[in-house]
Amino acid sequence: MKKILGPTLLLVLVLGVVGAIFVSARNQLTQRNIVTVRGLIGSEKRDFFQDPQVIAAFHKAGLDVQIETAGSRLIATRLAAGEYDFGFPAGIPGAEKIRDTYNVNNSYEIFFTPMVIASWQPIAEVLMTNGVVVDQGGIFMFDMQQFLDLFAREVRWSDLQANTVYNVNKTIMISSTDVRTSNSAAMYLSLASYVANNNNIVQNERQIDPIMPLMTDLFLKQGFQAGSSAGPFQDYLTMGMGKAPLVMIYESQFIYQQVTGGGIRPEMVLLYPDPTLYTWHVLVSLTERGDRLGKLLRKDPDLQQDAQVWAAANELERLAIEHGYRNTNIDYFQQFVRQHNLNLADNLVNVVNPPGFEVIEEMITRIEQQY
Repeated sequence: MKKILGPTLLLVLVLGVVGAIFVSARNQLTQRNIVTVRGLIGSEKRDFFQDPQVIAAFHKAGLDVQIETAGSRLIATRLAAGEYDFGFPAGIPGAEKIRDTYNVNNSYEIFFTPMVIASWQPIAEVLMTNGVVVDQGGIFMFDMQQFLDLFAREVRWSDLQANTVYNVNKTIMISSTDVRTSNSAAMYLSLASYVANNNNIVQNERQIDPIMPLMTDLFLKQGFQAGSSAGPFQDYLTMGMGKAPLVMIYESQFIYQQVTGGGIRPEMVLLYPDPTLYTWHVLVSLTERGDRLGKLLRKDPDLQQDAQVWAAANELERLAIEHGYRNTNIDYFQQFVRQHNLNLADNLVNVVNPPGFEVIEEMITRIEQQY
């Protein structure tokens, strides 16, 4: 037995040492092959890029992703200030601005999220009584036409019927970010302009002219506005209903806070604008390294040739959902919603597109001139 056991143990020891050396060498090789990719992203994606699991998945694919944040409409301008490999704004208009500024075509629609209004159960009930909100099986739909009519007539919260919970002498309005810098505000403008233009996408100056006074008031009457989507949502989370009864946000922001225990309380609810629109998060690559990241996040089928990179792409797709975003993996999104008992609109029907890049820029420029 000793004659057999001795050589066997020695063999196991040798194999263990060889295995350890192999793993160590492979890890060192992987480290040597990791490529640094630098980019500017919208602040709403900061938590995703700083998630340790996301960072690990990037490393698995051979990428070390270094990010800075900026308002989505400012990204195109700031990309010129340094050596960046990609811009990753929220919204197609922001991506179009980058493509137009740098004359590049490589871009990737990574994930998307509906625009929603963060509100409160008592506010929703008051608005239901006054015909602005409709309860559709536990999903609150916010009638944008009814809202714009109230806003245009300068109706105040204290004017609403049966309002004992928020009886204040303030104009009914939706808080947003600064339309000059942030995509979430640009999406709000896109949605409001569609409704004000008789439920048609604004296409030219002839259609812009009659609606601009109302569009300008929607933003200027808010007073100070934060430059990125994190600002008003943080007010909503920390300052309560008095400061933020209605806040235009991304659905993904609310979901991520809810599943991570980040301050979402039972009385906090989502109102889905009707009509609504989706914000696509589009990565625009400026270099080959940026292109490599775009293909990884988009889960390009060509990546299947490398099993490790393909595994990282699949992992990143799931992690994006866990950060509140929607993507092509509908089955996992629905599983995630059931797992966390989330009350989300499963199938939004009345979804519209934003205006073209030139049109939205023209409207924003006109508002900017009034600040």
